[in-house]
Amino acid sequence: MISRIDLRGDAFPADGVDRDLLPRAELDVEAALETVRPICEDVKHRGTAALIDYAEKFDGVTIDRVRVPVEALTRALAELDPKVRAALEESIRRARLVHGEQRRTDHTTQVVPGGTVTERWVPVDRVGLYVPGGRSVYPSSVVMNVVPAQEAKVGSMAVASPPQKEFGGLPHPTILAACALLGVDEVYAAGGAQAVAMFAYGTEECRPVSMVTGPGNIWVAAAKRLLKGRIGIDAEAGPTEIAVLADATADPVHVAADLISQAEHDPLAAAVLVTDSVDLAEAVEKELERQIAATKHVEDRIAPALSGRQSGIVLVDGIEQGLQVVDAYAAEHLEIQTVDAAAVAARVRNAGAVFVGAYAPVSLGDYAAGSNHVLPTGGCACHSSGLSVQSFLRGIHVVDYTREALAEIAPHVVTLADAEDLPAHGAAVRARFDWTVPGS
Repeated sequence: MISRIDLRGDAFPADGVDRDLLPRAELDVEAALETVRPICEDVKHRGTAALIDYAEKFDGVTIDRVRVPVEALTRALAELDPKVRAALEESIRRARLVHGEQRRTDHTTQVVPGGTVTERWVPVDRVGLYVPGGRSVYPSSVVMNVVPAQEAKVGSMAVASPPQKEFGGLPHPTILAACALLGVDEVYAAGGAQAVAMFAYGTEECRPVSMVTGPGNIWVAAAKRLLKGRIGIDAEAGPTEIAVLADATADPVHVAADLISQAEHDPLAAAVLVTDSVDLAEAVEKELERQIAATKHVEDRIAPALSGRQSGIVLVDGIEQGLQVVDAYAAEHLEIQTVDAAAVAARVRNAGAVFVGAYAPVSLGDYAAGSNHVLPTGGCACHSSGLSVQSFLRGIHVVDYTREALAEIAPHVVTLADAEDLPAHGAAVRARFDWTVPGS
């Protein structure tokens, strides 16, 4: 069901763990770029017509417009199961608590008398928020996208989610209800790379955006990489992944359940256990077999995910080596199930989010921990962060100097301009004075 990689003894690299030694999907974002490129170009040139064609080709639905009518949002909220509504409201409440604390304030530094630099934090003007909706329905991703954007005071936001055949070509009604609950009324029935292209280039129905955020499949992640520069992106949040760093004290029932919980997202989902305990590894393997027998989505998602090359059990000689492995892997979700889990977690450098101990499973973060579940995948956690209020803010430096303050620093500016053989830079300073800059 799941493979093993043995890095014990001499097999552990003396010069550090190379990420290529660790489980990774065969189809990566780079390989998907050439597939999504013509789709994005088509949307660029044909707009809504291309989106309608792709809805039929990829989603099996016939639609005549992409924007969701406001009345469909209102109806979805009115018909939402009260228990689901209550759960979403609590998820929103907790997310606002955490993300509200992430707001930044402007700060002014007086560099010299008469010379200040202020850092202003300004939200992006308009964002496109992607919510997956192919194999499963993800109203939680509506919450995770919209709440930080709202807390950042983004002025205009639009949500895209794939059209569903069983709902007349609209996104899933629970997704529509979540949008309505959060006050978002601009929603589009578009999925995959074509939705990202819609946001990037704009169409007859949708104005282009400055930034696209949200999780998705590998085609969504590839489109975000392809169009980065034209649009800002949060990170390449593609097929989900979980890594568990565990020792002999971990409960194999918990570990197996957590690996399965992420494997049920997608056949390309990654589930990795890193442990120094052969007994735990064997017990988890047995638990996987036992639990899968009573689990939904086995054949189409869980079994391919766990047996794929992106998943595995990595054996190490101790938690010190285990930490090196999980830092090299840079998981989207990393659970620490060891003795003194909090201390071990504090030493992790590369992860999208860290879950400490037996009672902080990834599922909690997926829905209602208050943290964000839009996180970097594919090793991107070594350089990228999860979605937050800061993702939607830009720092702008405002420089304000008096004549006297400029005169004081002018000789150094001219000297550096001359050192870089950019004399016009120095001349731009000299032009502000009717005398030669002292020392120039």
